[in-house]
Amino acid sequence: MAFPTERPRRLRRTETLRRMVRETTLSTDDLIWPMFVKSKGKDEAIDAMPGVFRYNPSRAAEEASKAFAAGIPAVILFGIPDSKDALGSASWEEDGVIQQAVRKIKKAVPEMIVMADVCLCEYTDHGHCGVIKDGEVDNDATLDLLARQAVSFVKAGADVVAPSDMMDGRVGFIRDELDNSGFTDRAIMAYSVKYASSFYGPFREAAGSAPEFGDRKGYQMDPANEREAFREVELDLEEGADIIMVKPALAFLDVISSVRQITDLPIAAFNVSGEYSMVKAAANAGMIDERQIVMEILTGIKRAGADLILTYHARDVAGWLEGRR
Repeated sequence: MAFPTERPRRLRRTETLRRMVRETTLSTDDLIWPMFVKSKGKDEAIDAMPGVFRYNPSRAAEEASKAFAAGIPAVILFGIPDSKDALGSASWEEDGVIQQAVRKIKKAVPEMIVMADVCLCEYTDHGHCGVIKDGEVDNDATLDLLARQAVSFVKAGADVVAPSDMMDGRVGFIRDELDNSGFTDRAIMAYSVKYASSFYGPFREAAGSAPEFGDRKGYQMDPANEREAFREVELDLEEGADIIMVKPALAFLDVISSVRQITDLPIAAFNVSGEYSMVKAAANAGMIDERQIVMEILTGIKRAGADLILTYHARDVAGWLEGRR
């Protein structure tokens, strides 16, 4: 049948009808809140990311507790150490900034899932994600250090480790080290499809992780490639990843959708710093309705196939969703 018998607008007539037939629903259970943690001092606002702060471990625990009370089930932590070196050794210190924060958050709110980003870029004096040899990032020399970092985070109480470095083979290496250390029950959320994106700019200011020379195009993926994503995902699946991530989200919704077709594992998508800051800038200039835009963006990410969304908007979204009830 066709018009006038068929009228799709009938089911759009009221908000209640629209809600009843809605295909994609966003909830706080979908959200992971990224947090930046420093060793001490007062909260520091991040100029490039309005509303985002660097917290000391105690304050991180306080804010994580508030987020959990608002319905957000998980945080992912990024560390800003007091000192850096060529190997990023501050990242696996027993009393490192992330280790302190993990312990404090798990003590304050044991039920919250605490994830820890595994990478060297925030901890190295050169800003790259791996060991430098002859001016290049040495993939194989980096693997042991990433595994050491991951084990240290888990010993502190992290529920999930999230390698974001894009070294070949690191998921399997970390899985082996976790298992050999008695942590067979801790999950790996692999940044399997991570593009060398310009959308990361504000994050690099927030974490102090911009490379001192060159760029990361030699190990992060070319934004022009989609088929390469399938290879990366398949390798991480073979190596033992529990959750697959696509990063960034907005410019790569097609990739999220395609990856959804090749795995039944949970898929995470990172609504990254540049995406966040663009929305904030436009909203602050009065050009858009921030709430409506954010909800549309995150719903679109989920509709593309993501089960989990890492987003700096998480706490705002939790409040907006609560207001709907």
